[in-house]
Amino acid sequence: MVSREVNNHAYYKKRFEALGFPDVTPTAVERDALFFLIDDLKPSLIIMGARFYHCCTPFMMGELHKKFPEIKMASLCLGEYSDEIAMYFILNGINSYATSFDGFEQFYKGIDEIAMGRNYVSPGVMEHIKKRSQTPDPVGKITERHLQVVRLICCGFRDIDIAETMAIARSTVENHKTEIYTTLNVTNAIELIRAALTLEIVRLEELYFYPRNLAVNPKPDKRTNNKEMRRKL
Repeated sequence: MVSREVNNHAYYKKRFEALGFPDVTPTAVERDALFFLIDDLKPSLIIMGARFYHCCTPFMMGELHKKFPEIKMASLCLGEYSDEIAMYFILNGINSYATSFDGFEQFYKGIDEIAMGRNYVSPGVMEHIKKRSQTPDPVGKITERHLQVVRLICCGFRDIDIAETMAIARSTVENHKTEIYTTLNVTNAIELIRAALTLEIVRLEELYFYPRNLAVNPKPDKRTNNKEMRRKL
């Protein structure tokens, strides 16, 4: 079980084992440390809190699924979490998703199904998928090209600056951004920057350069500057 609520790990272990999950190991480790732990424990099921990586949890669990395709995975949410985002848990290969927003009776029904080794999808999320005329594709992966674009966005580069720096068309930049936004479940550059820093896709020490034609706004008033210069002369 993967959760950031370290102070509640002892309670969660006791509670989940009472609900039918044998030999629960709670952890808050992530990324490489989590991979090593999974390799060591070889669990039959991984449960991760939906908000562990905020809006990026479906992407990160999708990456986990690609690395450990034989292990069943479930995400649980106690609190608010968008069905639009939660839908990508299922599309990315995660077996189950349950949320308390369906009501605790339905939530515990989902937990019972998961404990018995069956897949379970929140009715709200299932309805969200069904009402679409076309099922969205699973999110892709963050490529090295995507990482270059993300770093430049985090450094304040506009689309035109990114195109010039990477020697690509502006339309290609826009395509890359669309793919990145979809993969990380974000809708604008501000959300992308937060996600990139949360996931450590970029590090603060990397954000030290600026676009070539950087201009501070509002620009100085030329007339005022000229008058001030004449007074000094």
